[in-house]
Amino acid sequence: MTATSVTTLRFGLALTVLAMTASTALARPDLRQLTCAQAQDMVKRNGAVVFTTGQYTYSQFVSNLSYCDPRQALFPQYGATRDNPKCFVAYKCQEPLFDRSIFDRRF
Repeated sequence: MTATSVTTLRFGLALTVLAMTASTALARPDLRQLTCAQAQDMVKRNGAVVFTTGQYTYSQFVSNLSYCDPRQALFPQYGATRDNPKCFVAYKCQEPLFDRSIFDRRF
């Protein structure tokens, strides 16, 4: 092997390792593999977490309204965890069906 081919091989190996590390770092935690308490704690510690919820699905879970857009509200969000098929994990940000301000008016 020449010095150039060794350098090229090392560069290729370095890129492969970097790509493997990056894809692992970007992987979402799988809600189905966690206990209910572990999932709740992860959201509490991080504020917002995007969990894998199924083979092709994912969802964001938030701890409070600061992670939502101004027009959104918090709604309870449940998910299937390792120990609970309907665990209350945290909240989801969602626009309310009705404008809540109309209910705050006093006639």
